[in-house]
Amino acid sequence: MTPAAFRTPEIGEDTPELRARLHAIWATEPGWKGWFTTVDHKEIGIRYIITAFVLLALGGIEALVIRLQLAGPDLNLLTPEQYNEFFSTHGMTMIFLYASPVLSGFSNYLWPLLLGSRDMAFPRLNAFSYWVYLAAALFLYAGFLTGNGANDGWFNYVPYAERQYNPGLNQDFYALGMVLLGISTTVGAANFIVTAFKMRAPGMSINRMPILIWGTLTASVANLVVVPAVSLAFFLLWLDRQFGTSFFQTSGGGQPLLWQHLFWIFGHPWV
Repeated sequence: MTPAAFRTPEIGEDTPELRARLHAIWATEPGWKGWFTTVDHKEIGIRYIITAFVLLALGGIEALVIRLQLAGPDLNLLTPEQYNEFFSTHGMTMIFLYASPVLSGFSNYLWPLLLGSRDMAFPRLNAFSYWVYLAAALFLYAGFLTGNGANDGWFNYVPYAERQYNPGLNQDFYALGMVLLGISTTVGAANFIVTAFKMRAPGMSINRMPILIWGTLTASVANLVVVPAVSLAFFLLWLDRQFGTSFFQTSGGGQPLLWQHLFWIFGHPWV
């Protein structure tokens, strides 16, 4: 063998050995193990899209049931409590479980292709973000299917969301599910931001980035700033309900208006 065979490749140099090593690192394993452990951005993007559209269909069914209930006077398709749950779960699904995740799916699939990178900056964090999103959706719908769905609108105003006025498990499911979803959205936003600034192909300056990159990047910056606010609001509400704190209860010196501030710090940029 020639001495060149023992030469260490330069950083960024494309060699068959380097390609084989990278393929071994990033390739999805066959079978069920690979299905659960893949970090391929295309597969994760497709999963986001499919999951979001399944939830869109569920939200559409909920909207249909709501409209059937309202199609005429004195109909009894739903009880008042069931109507509240259908109304609230529909809003929660369309706003939180479909609108943003479906965009994350398309961006996950397209970003590395447009930026000329092998994958997202943090592939494992990318997979983690999807699985937490799926877990949050399953958790929220487990509450709905057991008669413990959100029942205070997707905006979830206190004091009705407090245990004193809403003693069931409905708001506990909603609060914890939204904390989970907030984790998924926040780490996903951080991943997009780092990918845009650190994973561009050589020669792709900031002003040469495609418009799709800019669209998702600006939304990710907003999410990184505002999603923690609504996650905090839901966590404080859960503490009020479970441990008797008084972040929002006037009887203990809390402020119901604090909920609206924290919620709409998130809600207006989200919309």
